[in-house]
Amino acid sequence: MKTLLINNVGLMISGEVDKPLLDADSILVEEGLIRQVGSGLRPPNNDTRVIDAMGCAVTPGLIDSHCHVVLGDWSPRQQMQNFLESSLHGGVTTSISAGEVHLPGRPKDALGAKCLAILAAKSWAGYRPGGMKVLGGALILEKGLTESDIEECAQAGVKVIGEIGLGSVKDPDEAAELVAWAKARGMTVMMHTGGTSIPGSSVVGADQILKVKPSVVSHINGGPTAVSFEGALEIVEKSDAALEIVQCGNWKRAAQVADIIHERGEWGRCILGNDAPSGTGVVTLGILRNIAMLAGQSAVPPELAICMATGNTAKVYGFNRGRIAEGLEADLVFMDAPMGSPGSDTLEALSEGDIPGISIVMVDGNVVVSKSRNTPPPVRQARVV
Repeated sequence: MKTLLINNVGLMISGEVDKPLLDADSILVEEGLIRQVGSGLRPPNNDTRVIDAMGCAVTPGLIDSHCHVVLGDWSPRQQMQNFLESSLHGGVTTSISAGEVHLPGRPKDALGAKCLAILAAKSWAGYRPGGMKVLGGALILEKGLTESDIEECAQAGVKVIGEIGLGSVKDPDEAAELVAWAKARGMTVMMHTGGTSIPGSSVVGADQILKVKPSVVSHINGGPTAVSFEGALEIVEKSDAALEIVQCGNWKRAAQVADIIHERGEWGRCILGNDAPSGTGVVTLGILRNIAMLAGQSAVPPELAICMATGNTAKVYGFNRGRIAEGLEADLVFMDAPMGSPGSDTLEALSEGDIPGISIVMVDGNVVVSKSRNTPPPVRQARVV
């Protein structure tokens, strides 16, 4: 793989909440990894490819923390093909399965749940729709699963427990034991929060969350019906879990939770997801819309909202990406204010509630989108020299 130099970056957003804006205008990429971040970097050799950012912003690739994939780039829930590849045009370079619950005829016994999670994990490990990375194979907790089953799944590459509440394990005490087994094996545990979203899911409030202790409070703003404001506040105050805000949820509660997070200075706890495909549909620009919603309707600054969709989620799931820093995977998005926005750059446009225009999306240093077909056109468009 040739060396790549990105120069003339007008705004570099790190994905790290402690320092969201970098004083740099260049990135050097080698073998798919970020090798150097600085200002005025020059091509190290004659074979170096160059991308001129033309003064636009560069961010880490966006991460969708909540996606109900099945097998392949197809949604049986919405009968839609290539929805992941389409989301790539919205800057999403990684999607995380919250459970393959939409599979027609999904097995709901312990053995079937285990086999499905292992199959999905291994399938997604070898398949990248349009270049997107997918962490698939989220084990749905069904009655009868044992500690040895959890161990077998972990050994086979299953890294996530899907939304607790979507399977037959609904009692908090029963779930808490399985969660402890999963966490002991390094697995990330999601838990459904709020009202029922599909037949078979449960109403889950603060009491259940605090007893089960998941890694991620899935859609704290509901999927789509949210817990009460008091319940959300209790979860924020008494839990140390990551707090997920989703597109296919309650936007009033999303803004309220974001304001609480901002007041407490706990920006690193919030992650952003779509929760699609769902009854709401497939929202290919859902993560960008989340960022714009928070930046435009809550107290969270736009650069921190971008970190919530990148570096925060990467840390929760242990990814070597999601931030612009040396040694990390070069998953990058080039974006700018959309034509017609009152904002003069990406951050100002987001503060106005506008969705940025995307010109280039990169995965592992490779250009996988050279012109987004879904976002409005950006004022400044990066180009391969």
